[in-house]
Amino acid sequence: MQINLSNTEANIINNIALAAQELNLPVYLIGGFVRDKILGRPTKDADIVCLGDGIALAHAVAEKFNPTPYVAFFKNFGTAQIKIPLQNDSYFEVEFVGARKESYTQNSRKPQVTSGSLADDQLRRDFTINAMGISLNKADFGTLIDPFNGINDLKNKIIQTPLDPIQTFSDDPLRMMRAIRFATQLNFSIAPATFAAIQQDAHRISIVSQERITDELNKILLASKPSIGFDLLSKSGLLSIIFPQMMALHGAENIDGKGHKDNFYHTLQVIDNIAQTTNDLWLRWAAVLHDIGKPATKRFEPGQGFTFHGHEVVGAKMVPKIFAQLKLPMNEKMKFVKKMVELHLRPISLTKENISDSAIRRLLFDAGDDIDALMLLCNADITSKNKQKVKRYMQNFELVKERMKAVEEKDHIRNWQPPLSGEDIMRIFGISPGRQVGIIKDAIKEAILDGIIPNTYEAAYQFMLQKAASLNLQPV
Repeated sequence: MQINLSNTEANIINNIALAAQELNLPVYLIGGFVRDKILGRPTKDADIVCLGDGIALAHAVAEKFNPTPYVAFFKNFGTAQIKIPLQNDSYFEVEFVGARKESYTQNSRKPQVTSGSLADDQLRRDFTINAMGISLNKADFGTLIDPFNGINDLKNKIIQTPLDPIQTFSDDPLRMMRAIRFATQLNFSIAPATFAAIQQDAHRISIVSQERITDELNKILLASKPSIGFDLLSKSGLLSIIFPQMMALHGAENIDGKGHKDNFYHTLQVIDNIAQTTNDLWLRWAAVLHDIGKPATKRFEPGQGFTFHGHEVVGAKMVPKIFAQLKLPMNEKMKFVKKMVELHLRPISLTKENISDSAIRRLLFDAGDDIDALMLLCNADITSKNKQKVKRYMQNFELVKERMKAVEEKDHIRNWQPPLSGEDIMRIFGISPGRQVGIIKDAIKEAILDGIIPNTYEAAYQFMLQKAASLNLQPV
């Protein structure tokens, strides 16, 4: 089969074919590389199956390159990997394995592995589109070996399994997440029987490690339209197991003619909106979690309708627990997402009132270096079926941005450092660390943010003297 290869890819594949020929090992390209080449998608790795010793083949292939790449191999699994350097300081990864067949036990996704034929190896693959192989053997080099008609599923944009899907998902429940991830990344549909099997076997996801589940979630979230995946996770029953807090956003309610929108589908729209403007995984997570506190804060107030007062504060408090639950990093990434959730209403609220410089200064101060990310999130959060309403919000939002720019140019609050440090205050008044230092520092900060004094050393110094006098402090 003709597929378009770069010069680098062609050189790598020819070297694999030559090494296999020298070892008298039948060898095949298989899986994602074949799929992506047929689809015209970029590739950065390839899987090689041989009828024999995959580790020996990896070493033989490595010897074809100068410098010789390191061979990482795992004898117990019969697999090996080499990373071939490319010109742009990246690598092309090639993984080698001997053809095998697998059998599973009920409570583990780790199979018992024995040697097998190419047909056995293709049969153990998760989806028909990932089971296609291309021969690298001299007699039939380039021939597509496609026992499950994966090429037809590629053309029809269908995800389905080579075996009965119940067996495929029961053997390795992570494949349910992978089906949804591929459907999201490729914008494919999942075959009805395959999706029904996911719904039936969703409970089996509990035997999969959280790290593997979260890895698939992150890949879904990094797709160009993540809502496809989250909607499928919801409809499959998986989301209620792996991320119940997000599932709780579902549902619209109406009382006495007053209702609220479905916060789950609103969140999906926000995620898709943010995906159009940034590839930052953590800003996308902020979009996922921005309204996560709404179910806990939902109230119906007669005459007013449904309210979600304080959902940004409640949501921010939920972020660390959710990150820990999903085994996402508990570092500055989590703190960034928490900050975005806590602040996400602030810029939008400024569009609903006369904007004071003080309010702008406080937003710039609280957001700091993350103000641009916050504004992207707030832009994404403007969703409505009423196009005029969206247009009006967007116009008001642009006014806020202009005011923010003007205030920042004048007051330099974005990366604000106090004109007078705590050390300065202690030195000037000859006092030790304590409550008085904190009172003076906070008073200076509040005075600058409120516009009482300009953000300069001299103004801060004079204000400090006044505040210190009220505390019975005099310069030494």
